[in-house]
Order: sequence, then structure tokens, then C-alpha cells
Amino acid sequence: MSEELRFRRLGYLALNVSDLARSSAFYENVVGLEPTGGGYGQRMFRCSDKHHDIVLVQGSEPGIKRIGWEMESAKALAALRDRFSALGLNPMPVSNAESATLGIHEAFRISDPVFGATMEFFAAMDSAPDGYKPTHTKIVRLGHVVLAGPDLKAAEDFFMGEMNFRASDRIEDSVVHMRCFPNPLHHSFGVGKAASPQLHHINFMVTDIDDIGRANVRMKREGVPIVYGPGKHPQSESMFFYFLDPDGMTLEYSFGMEEFPETDARPPRMFPQAVESADHWGGLPEPDFAKVGVIERIEPAD
Repeated sequence: MSEELRFRRLGYLALNVSDLARSSAFYENVVGLEPTGGGYGQRMFRCSDKHHDIVLVQGSEPGIKRIGWEMESAKALAALRDRFSALGLNPMPVSNAESATLGIHEAFRISDPVFGATMEFFAAMDSAPDGYKPTHTKIVRLGHVVLAGPDLKAAEDFFMGEMNFRASDRIEDSVVHMRCFPNPLHHSFGVGKAASPQLHHINFMVTDIDDIGRANVRMKREGVPIVYGPGKHPQSESMFFYFLDPDGMTLEYSFGMEEFPETDARPPRMFPQAVESADHWGGLPEPDFAKVGVIERIEPAD
């Protein structure tokens, strides 16, 4: 695997929502994100000093519109573009006008061959003019996104074999946690098991265990469905709390996460299929957990 394929972070997520005004109010007032602008059927939000972390787009079916990845350098971006071209994935450049709107530099997109998700890769993202000030929840970053589908091996073959992601841990025939190398976080991307490709969940990392406790109270007060937790994931040692957005997509707050060194990292572990492999405390998710989220597909360029 070429060591030129180096990622900085999960850059942002674009989500299709059925009612832009309703979802915008939810992500600002309930989740705690800061609005940063919008127009033309979309609104942007941030939970960091970057230009944005989440884009909400008016759509017919809720789900993932696009996953953005920031590379470590223009050289890494070029190496990845060459890799995808060699695989016949036809990288599609993002126009200058759209790049300017998104605050990104030198970007392209592909349709990944496993889930059909639109993956965007860019060399850098602008910082916001003002520093980020957390609201009722001290969110530190957009943490990870998990997709689900029927073929975990195909997902590992592509994301690890072709994109240089690294496995951190696995739950047998159920979940693979991956980090976008050399980003140290236990996982910025995950793959779960489902009958067909879909969104599983989206994560925001918080800075204080009290954020989890307050969220539990706030969601109950606001009538927001809580679908899993509070609990503790054995793999990353993260405290977790899952709830639903207005369209039924699953969101997570988490506190704490294992970090990996770039070299001499421990090997990935295999956990058995068991309740305690997902929650140290033995909790079970509600039936609506990780059920909503269509993956929008694009046609590759000729």
C-alpha cells in the first residue's frame, strides 16, 4: 500500500433531509451546531473552527448525500486520484464555484464501488472567520460516519486495500471500525451489516461526560427519541448516547476515544457477536436504531 495515501480527517458530511427548515432548527437548537450560511436548498453548520462540518440539503429521501475527506496534502490528493483512475472509478472534479461555496480547495468525487456513496476528497478546507464557541453541548468535532451493507469483506478490500484505511477493531461478521490513516482516532469510518447499503449513524464527539448526561435529560424534555444508551463501547472505550433526528436518522454523542500512534500500533481485535461487545453495560438498542438513511448515488463521469 502506498504511504502517499495520507488522510488528515473526516472533513464533513452532506445529509439529505425532507424538511430543511425543521432539520436546520433541530441541528442548531437540539444538537448544538452553529449555522454558518447556506442558500439554494442547503444550509451549513459547524462544530469546529473549520468552514463547516455538516451540510443539510433539501431532498426527497433522508440520508447521506456526500462524505467529504480532507487529505494531508495536495500530493496525497493527487496520489489518491491516480489510484482511483487506475481502478476505473473516474474521479470527477468539483467545480471552482462549488468548491468556493464549500470552502474547499482542489477537490474531486467518486462513487464508491461498495455502497455507491459519493465520496469527496479535498486538499484543504478554509477556517471560519471566527473561532467556534460551543453551545449547550461542548462538541469538539465531527467524529465518524458508519455505513452498512451486506458485504463486509468487500468494504474492507476497498477502504483498506485501496484507500489505506486501517482496521482498529472488529465485531465478528457485524462491524469493522476503521481509521483514515494516519489520523489517530480509533475510527473515523465504520462499516456495519445490513441487507442493502444504507446509513447507519453519524457521530459527534463531546468534551465532557456531563454532555452525555445533559443530552439524556434534554432529549427527553424535547421529546426526541433516544434509541441506544447511555452506554460504553468496549472497542473505543467511548461513552455513547444515540438519538434520532426529525427524519429518523441516527445521531450519536460520544465522550472519549482510543488514539493510535502512526507506527507500532496495536493490531485490530476481534470481538464476538454479543450484547456486551457493543455495550459494556449490556444495554440493547431500540428497534428504530440505525434504520433510516438512504445513500444517494451519482453516475460516474464517462
